[in-house]
Amino acid sequence: MTFLPQAKTFDWKNFAARATSAVILASSALWAVWAFGWPAPLWRLPFLLMVCVGGVLLSMEWASMATPHAARSAAIATSAAVIVVICLAFTGRYGLAWLGVVLGALGVVGATRRHAAHAIDGAYGVFYIAPACLVLMWLIETAQGPGWTLMLFAVTWAADIGAFLVGNALKGPKLWPKFSPNKTWTGFFGGLAASVIASVAVAAWSMKLSLIGAGFIGLFGGLATMAGDLWESVLKRRFGVKDSGDLIPGHGGLLDRVDGLMFAVMVFALARLVVHWGWAH
Repeated sequence: MTFLPQAKTFDWKNFAARATSAVILASSALWAVWAFGWPAPLWRLPFLLMVCVGGVLLSMEWASMATPHAARSAAIATSAAVIVVICLAFTGRYGLAWLGVVLGALGVVGATRRHAAHAIDGAYGVFYIAPACLVLMWLIETAQGPGWTLMLFAVTWAADIGAFLVGNALKGPKLWPKFSPNKTWTGFFGGLAASVIASVAVAAWSMKLSLIGAGFIGLFGGLATMAGDLWESVLKRRFGVKDSGDLIPGHGGLLDRVDGLMFAVMVFALARLVVHWGWAH
């Protein structure tokens, strides 16, 4: 099955649905990050629950999209692998968590062995979802972890919103029409500008981090967000689907909402390590 996406015209009804969904999701995420910073251990559980629920929903969407003839088996195996990885990371067992990613992917291959054509695609879902969840759990546990996580969310949201608004307002040449006909170069640069502004704003408000350093983190985080969005467009084209699901009104599936964050969290982890080692002040 081949799907050729068609460019959509901007309409305020779609924008209203996107905005409402985004506000609800953002509020929940911000509350979980805020609660994590409280001293009592139980306040860490909302963030863990959020990541676990998100990991399961992403696993279900991936299985339905990538392994349609073995969706149930792939969804169960992928979800189990992702949950184990998240819980190991939450308890600080990062080495075992990375091992869990590899073993989880092998488990998905075993669960979908009757549909060999889908086994590799199913296993890729573990490598796609679990490392992002693992690194996210690590990031929030580091010094100033809630601040870094807040900056991550702010940068990815700003990149998406800036690209959407500027691209629809200014139009212009398409960024990659073969895979994503709605994205434009004006939206790309608008998203990058918004991500830099968001990163600097968070750093100035709540973090011990140079504003110049924050600007570069926002820039590279914004680039990673765009790359993640484009990569998901490639994957959806491969599997012949328009959206990863229909869970979120105005956005499609959860994967359509967090595809950029899954790439950006890796950039933020690297930036956090650079700051820790004293390469940026």
